[in-house]
Amino acid sequence: MESVNSSLLTEFILTGIPYPPQLRMFLLVFFLLIYILTQLGNLLILVTVWVDPQLHARPMYIFLGVLSVIDMGISSIIVPRLLMNFTSGIKSIPFGGCVTQLYFYHFLGSTQCFLLTLMAYDRYLAICQPLRYPVLMNAKLSTLLVAGAWVAGSIHGALQAILTFRLPYCGPSQIDYFFCDIPAVLRLACADTTVNELVTFVDIGVVVASCFSLILLSYIQIIQAILRIRTADGRRRAFSTCGAHVTMVTVYYVPCAFIYLRPETNSPLDGAAALFPTAITPFLNPLIYTLRNQEVKLALKRMIGGPGTKSEV
Repeated sequence: MESVNSSLLTEFILTGIPYPPQLRMFLLVFFLLIYILTQLGNLLILVTVWVDPQLHARPMYIFLGVLSVIDMGISSIIVPRLLMNFTSGIKSIPFGGCVTQLYFYHFLGSTQCFLLTLMAYDRYLAICQPLRYPVLMNAKLSTLLVAGAWVAGSIHGALQAILTFRLPYCGPSQIDYFFCDIPAVLRLACADTTVNELVTFVDIGVVVASCFSLILLSYIQIIQAILRIRTADGRRRAFSTCGAHVTMVTVYYVPCAFIYLRPETNSPLDGAAALFPTAITPFLNPLIYTLRNQEVKLALKRMIGGPGTKSEV
């Protein structure tokens, strides 16, 4: 097939996710509510961390506030396009819009991987080295670590976007997916994509595997330290500070590994798996932290004028 300069292709057509026609209105309302609640929930967490003096100077909650910003961003670049899947008409996206969406999704997604790793390291220091924690992890250092995560994430996103759209796209322009992601876009390239697929697998594999390995190593040390605590109440309090983070890591990494770290397929399960990191996980994170984190719940009570309480030390 003759290759044509990709600039001649002005738009892609997103086919969305398959669904029974009779559920169109239900799914539209469902994902619209998911989007609204995601924005409100993460905004509530962000405001709570910002205004509560017991939280906004602590590294763990600085990380949590940044996580809320990332979740709001991922949801905003993906879910509105998903909602168009449940409306009539052709779901087209400009070529530049596709590039932008792919870049920001991988920028924010990889930044979230780095941030979850930093949160695990923070818990490791707090539980395994509590006396040295104020020196090893303070607000200034945590801010620098967050800035490093943003920079690394932007480099990762730019690399993936440049590699994907340096290829010629001469048609067809129909993407069998609900947003512009690497595997779905590469199927439309009018050139050999072997190098792209290899680099994508290695790059994303290194980010996911290294971050997950560091998180796993941190929690091995954390669990060993918790088991040495003599009192049941002490063990419970230590586990409660980690439970929310472990839940977030699970619901984020498992779908990502399923999508990117396996042989190339065109399975309908890809779209279902992609709903988790793009729509479901950003919605769940505020719930996970408000339901499982006692200090956030107490801060929310203080913010809305509930009875005065002190956070656990």
